[in-house]
Amino acid sequence: MDGRISNVDLAEKVGLSPSATLRRVQELEKKQVIKGYRAVLDNNQLGVGFIAYVSIGLASHRKQAQLEFEEHVRFQKEVVECHNITGANEYLIRVETQDLPAYKKFHADVLGECKQVNSITTMVVMDTPKDER
Repeated sequence: MDGRISNVDLAEKVGLSPSATLRRVQELEKKQVIKGYRAVLDNNQLGVGFIAYVSIGLASHRKQAQLEFEEHVRFQKEVVECHNITGANEYLIRVETQDLPAYKKFHADVLGECKQVNSITTMVVMDTPKDER
């Protein structure tokens, strides 16, 4: 979807008048069905050469342990997504760093030093044939 499409062009595509289209878009924004618009950035130009999804198992299933882990990673610039998941582990995080040595440092200094973390499983992104985030 093109978030920069003009209202007139969008109206033409959906078969409504521009005023009706604008009202509907504004209503979707008001109801937060449309939560925002985004720019797609080039990771290479941003210096991101290493991406991994990391599955995190906690030492305890207590709510407090979850909150402490979430706080531990909340402001880490390398963590661009953090999801509380079901299954064998409690969290899946997306980590983006400059390269493998930078990830190794993050792994040791951030994840390895978090007392709530019991297990870390790293899945390295080799290629991304589809990404519509």
